[in-house]
Amino acid sequence: MSDDSRDSNSQGPEGHENVPGRQRTRFPGISSRAYEHPADRSALVALRKLSGFDTVFKALSALLPERSLRLLFLSDSVRVSDQQFVHLDAMLRDACQILDLEKVPPMYVNQDPQPNAMCIGLDDPIIVVTTGLVELLDEEEMRAVIGHEVGHALSGHSVYRTILLFLTNLAVRVAWIPLGNLAIMAIVTALREWFRKSELSADRAGLLVGQDLKASMRGLMKIAGGNHLHEMNVDAFLAQAEEYEAGGDLRDSVLKILNVLPRTHPFTTVRAAELKKWAESRDFQRIMDGHYPRRTEDKDTSVSGSFRESAASYASNVKNSKDPLMKLVSDIAGGAGDLGGRVRRGFGGQGNPAPGDSTPPNDQPPRDDA
Repeated sequence: MSDDSRDSNSQGPEGHENVPGRQRTRFPGISSRAYEHPADRSALVALRKLSGFDTVFKALSALLPERSLRLLFLSDSVRVSDQQFVHLDAMLRDACQILDLEKVPPMYVNQDPQPNAMCIGLDDPIIVVTTGLVELLDEEEMRAVIGHEVGHALSGHSVYRTILLFLTNLAVRVAWIPLGNLAIMAIVTALREWFRKSELSADRAGLLVGQDLKASMRGLMKIAGGNHLHEMNVDAFLAQAEEYEAGGDLRDSVLKILNVLPRTHPFTTVRAAELKKWAESRDFQRIMDGHYPRRTEDKDTSVSGSFRESAASYASNVKNSKDPLMKLVSDIAGGAGDLGGRVRRGFGGQGNPAPGDSTPPNDQPPRDDA
């Protein structure tokens, strides 16, 4: 294989944008560590250390009906090949070539108007995309999505994603057993936190495959607002993410946390903002220039190193965040005064001191430690 992967499949299906074949940089031997979000790696390490998780994992590995799942898609979906959904087959093979994934996972198209895609499986990953997604996205947008799913396969995410799907269904069935449900929901909550971070990692993999940030942005906008690109604007969409992060007071910060807890995916505007930030980073440019960690080095990576990277990532996010709660946390870490007054005002209270509080109100705007 040459260092560049040429997409010769420029003809899209009816309703899809035709794009010229062009060269895309390949990444021989690339490790998933190159694009994984630091919190993705450390959350997975922490998940494995969760009390009782190993026992549950081993039990579920034997119980999960993976053969049944594969037979279900084989019998009731359309398998992508050089004879069916040929344009998707070409994109899948192209994505695997770019990320140097030796074994091309089987991919199925499932009849479902809801735009969605997933990578699941314990022994070997399989990729499933819905007809709603295929009909919604153009050629380059779809390429980013397939790259996203191939990124999940390369990272080994499919195993834990499959278990999350199973446990979520199981939690509903045993909801009447108080202790049993609590134990399962503890693992489900931890899995969802990791799942959300793994989506940010896979978005990066999709960008490495498509190598077209505009197409990745368009795809996320369409997932959020449908096939109405003429009515949408990337800059305005990204401004929503900034407004979401910075707007409101501490009450809104708490509501954001509560809103995201039951979700498996980060909010779409947040994903777009995170991806754009990474695309403009030095890390992304270094990968494109051929400087990235190799799989042959994976065995030498340390758990403590993953935690340090994750801690540094969270610390940077807290320091630079515009969210009211994160700014308060940053001020606490920086030793800012009058925290009682800050908290009262953050929850919509007045700046006057509470009874017994001799500290005068602080009307100065919050200090930006960034």
